[in-house]
Amino acid sequence: MAESDDSAVISLGLARYVRAVAEEVGVPPEGTEFEVSDTATAYLGLEGPGPDLMLLWNERRGWSIAVETDPAEKPITLAHFGPPLVPPPGEVARFVRDVLAGKPGGPEPDPDARQDRHELAARLREYL
Repeated sequence: MAESDDSAVISLGLARYVRAVAEEVGVPPEGTEFEVSDTATAYLGLEGPGPDLMLLWNERRGWSIAVETDPAEKPITLAHFGPPLVPPPGEVARFVRDVLAGKPGGPEPDPDARQDRHELAARLREYL
């Protein structure tokens, strides 16, 4: 498959995957964003006690929960999901519930790990 085909699959697959995760977590569509550029990323705004919580995803590190302290500053990561990179939406929802209940997340992913775009497209294809 050509790289441009992979980009189309990633864009559409990620849009639908983020929508499925948002439904499981209880985030309305207007509380979600995603982008596919040099790195594919997603954002879901979480309702919770205290500061602005967000559920973040990127193609290198997968899912994490972070808090935004100031829009001009990098969010503070509270917990990582850990592998796999594209877990089922129900598992992401369980991760969110567990972290909000005070349980620890998974191990921090290797920040230098490179994601194969063809493999990412294959993982997101099931959401097409």
